[in-house]
Amino acid sequence: MMALARHEGIVPAPYRDSGGTWTFGIGHTAAAGPPDPAGMPRGMPEDLDAALAQALELFRGDLRRVEREVLEAVRVPLAQHEFDALVSFHFNTGGIGRAALTRHLNSGDREAAARAFMGWRRPEAIIPRREAEQELFRTGRYVIGSVPVWRADERGQVDFSAPVRLLQPAAILAWLDAGAADASGDAGWPGRLISALWRLLGRRR
Repeated sequence: MMALARHEGIVPAPYRDSGGTWTFGIGHTAAAGPPDPAGMPRGMPEDLDAALAQALELFRGDLRRVEREVLEAVRVPLAQHEFDALVSFHFNTGGIGRAALTRHLNSGDREAAARAFMGWRRPEAIIPRREAEQELFRTGRYVIGSVPVWRADERGQVDFSAPVRLLQPAAILAWLDAGAADASGDAGWPGRLISALWRLLGRRR
């Protein structure tokens, strides 16, 4: 999950991805469901903390859908790192159901599946991500580090020169876990949510 968030980064404003699609937060597009980033207010929000919370909430829902689709497409047992690599791939491409790597994997040829990650290498800027997913699938080696928050202007262009913030993985996981407890009806979730949000948003100024 954190490897995926680090690949995507967080943009707490609508922006155009490398293909020109309006996107928000951690790779959320209209194809994943509402809200449609094309209809959201442009430019950086006045309340950055609230926008980050919204981005993480959308990410949690989008990730759940992507994980389900990977499990539906793959018919062989997966190690956790293999599953995580496939989730990252599908989150970015939407191609798990038609990709050659899935056919190779279901036929039992894991090495051919690993090589097939590199069949999805457009635009050129995505190649380092494909290489990282391929490496994760093969070796279980995760990319560890903070998750950058990037600025986007009113035209939807992202400024990658310097992050607005760097979010620590432990704080993001705490927030996502608190939200999951909320969804399950756990009576103890309000305190955990407040605590997680404090760690995530309140201590980086």
